[in-house]
Amino acid sequence: MTAASPSRYRARKCVLALLLLSGPVLAEEERPRARDIGIQIGIFEPGAYNAITDVAGVKVGHATKIEGDDIRTGVTAIVPGPGNLYTHPMPAWIHSGNGYGKLIGETQVREFGELETPILLTCTLCVWQAADALKAWVYTQPGMGEHTVNPIVGETNDATVNDMWANPIGRKEVFAALESARGGAVAEGSVGAGTGTQAFGFKGGIGTSSRVLPESLGGHTLGVLVQTNFGGVLTINGAPVGRALGHFPYARETRAEDEDREDGSIMIVLATDAPLNPTSLERLARRAMMGLARTGSYASNGSGDYVIAFSTHPEVRQPRVSAAPVTGPRLVNASMSPLFLAAVEATEEAVINALLKATTVRSSRGMREAIDIDAVKAVLEHHRALNWDDTLPPRGTTRTGS
Repeated sequence: MTAASPSRYRARKCVLALLLLSGPVLAEEERPRARDIGIQIGIFEPGAYNAITDVAGVKVGHATKIEGDDIRTGVTAIVPGPGNLYTHPMPAWIHSGNGYGKLIGETQVREFGELETPILLTCTLCVWQAADALKAWVYTQPGMGEHTVNPIVGETNDATVNDMWANPIGRKEVFAALESARGGAVAEGSVGAGTGTQAFGFKGGIGTSSRVLPESLGGHTLGVLVQTNFGGVLTINGAPVGRALGHFPYARETRAEDEDREDGSIMIVLATDAPLNPTSLERLARRAMMGLARTGSYASNGSGDYVIAFSTHPEVRQPRVSAAPVTGPRLVNASMSPLFLAAVEATEEAVINALLKATTVRSSRGMREAIDIDAVKAVLEHHRALNWDDTLPPRGTTRTGS
């Protein structure tokens, strides 16, 4: 993307500024999630909200900024758990599937295996102001002194509809997202950090999903939240939706605006209540990329694809300072496989939820058009990719013979 012209910094006239703490923006209609139209992904059941907030203690908040004719962006905050994360950090890991991005705080997480602040997602050139605001918010929390903090801020590029050179995200928006963070249902689509983003050439945004393992496999909950802005050949339950709808990279005849369908980025935030150390979280984070691949992504050259994974289990959250050795429970490697599959399934479904829930967003810079739900359903029906709970054998059984 070329540098912005000086006019981008001019004083705006007739500014319309909306700061929405939750809910979709520029909504044209109430749009469905995947399961609302019969897209049933995987074998494990989702949690009560089918969201990252099904992991106890995890909260999500959004601030959405629509201003004038060229600001279409926002910030999403993921608060991993209660209390002071600096004095009692959480085990964490960050996996880079393809490192073309501006993820602040990555190296310290990979060095210590700890998360000491909430996680913010926003637009590419908004990360530095957002990090400064997150730092300021952390210092307002009880128990903080004059310590250095390592804010975690990820991004994707929403420049097709948003003037990110105008530094639209600052302290007001970051504090609003953090202070509005709550459990329960999570707003998806064109909201918060997903306001101006895309997926597979259609409007994308924020999506989330979760899985709850059977008690016989540990009973743990795993949740995923994504900020989509990547390309590929959209595939849903194995059906070639992107090809059928004519949205895919390297098509024989392309329009000029198709160029960005090859590249893009995704931020994946993965939470679990399973007692995991940083090494196990690294292994788990890598599996989220497999879920992304199932949707048709191939992590192109210009794509920043990151997974931030953390464990909320209270007994693996250790004090920052301790004179004595600390111990705690953790899953052994042989118990990780069910969580691996849960991560794959939840990531795949979170991406599809983001795509289906997103509404069309327009600005003077361009447009991101929402995918046609009826067209998607028609392709899925043709390929028998809907309502698998009704058309396939029940979970826990096998079908033999013809």
